[in-house]
Amino acid sequence: MKRILNSRNIKQWYFLILLSFIQLAVFAQDGGGTSTKTVTTTSKTEVIVQPWMWVVGGVVLLIILIALLKGGNSRTSTSEKIIVTKTDD
Repeated sequence: MKRILNSRNIKQWYFLILLSFIQLAVFAQDGGGTSTKTVTTTSKTEVIVQPWMWVVGGVVLLIILIALLKGGNSRTSTSEKIIVTKTDD
């Protein structure tokens, strides 16, 4: 006759029972019947940007762009100075 309850089957049953208790504990954490109401009020605020802020931002942007463009070109270009002297023999 075949043994129905061997050590592997017993471990599987214990694991199944353990997972059932964990699932029961998780379901017990559910609040279920309580409800809360949250009321939020918002007020509309306008942000006024002054024209001088746009000018300063544009100048800063131009300075950054010029610095990036000039900095990239200095790496590729090199200058060499050649001095030729003639002597009378």
